[in-house]
Amino acid sequence: MDSFFNSLRSIPLRRGPARMVGGVAGGLADKFGWDVTLVRIGMLLSFLLPVLGIGAYIVAWLLIPDQQENIILQKWLRAF
Repeated sequence: MDSFFNSLRSIPLRRGPARMVGGVAGGLADKFGWDVTLVRIGMLLSFLLPVLGIGAYIVAWLLIPDQQENIILQKWLRAF
């Protein structure tokens, strides 16, 4: 499993420093140079789609590393 999480760390996407909930919108805005408010509005609109919007956000939150290279799912799996 460590090789999987290390490969996620090699992707240049991080949960952002401009966080409101999980930092996914802030990370996307930071990566692509977009306005974080517009990304958040887009995410809120995606939540109107059944399961897809919220499900994709949760998966991204679990798998995208934060600024310190921590991955939430990896921490949870190590705890058990």
